[in-house]
Amino acid sequence: MDAVQTLTSGFSLDLGPMKEPLGFIRVLEWVFTIFAFATTGGYTGTTHFTLKCPGDKDKPIEPMFGYPFRLPAHSYKMVSCNGSQVNETFLQGDFSSSAEFFVCVGVFGFLYCTATLILYLGYQNVYRQTSRGPIVDLGVTAAFAFLWLVSSSAWGKGLTDVKWATNPEQLVQIPLCDGNCEPGDFPSMGRLNASVIFGFLNLILWASNCWFIFKETSFHKDPNPPATSEEGGTPGP
Repeated sequence: MDAVQTLTSGFSLDLGPMKEPLGFIRVLEWVFTIFAFATTGGYTGTTHFTLKCPGDKDKPIEPMFGYPFRLPAHSYKMVSCNGSQVNETFLQGDFSSSAEFFVCVGVFGFLYCTATLILYLGYQNVYRQTSRGPIVDLGVTAAFAFLWLVSSSAWGKGLTDVKWATNPEQLVQIPLCDGNCEPGDFPSMGRLNASVIFGFLNLILWASNCWFIFKETSFHKDPNPPATSEEGGTPGP
């Protein structure tokens, strides 16, 4: 209870940091972090190919897939041309590790941005009171910059593999098609392409913000600035 009262009494809204690179870039990080994990999580897509049946109506096949891109978990039915047999088959490839890692970095980055924005705007005096706050902020921001590099690169490779595994030209080569399948439309993946772009934009933002946070630390500021003639008294003879 005392801690809550202390936090409440110490809160003082100040939008001044928003005019500085420290706060402005943090807001950009907050926005682009949301875009990064929102464009990946919840995605669903459909790939298309057609079973060509001589003398009969063609049968469209539309396998569906989605986040976290554990493709063997998505099954689809292959119907024979005469309709006498239904075969259940699966997409191939598990790319969930890179996708979930990317989304995890985005979610935790969003939470950290939210917490630091509250600190910047409401507890600026606490943030600047000691050298510990900026130093911790610098370390965490640098860690997130590295995580964005790793996760964006991993997810970029994972997305390339997802595109290959869901390419209709690859799917028509399954034995069940027996050379009678024709590739259709490629699944729409503009949203996933954007997620990789947002990932690398976050890398740039978080890495560049390290410099502005570094300027707030005691490593950049001289802890013992030389006294001026006004502060230090009258100069000696």
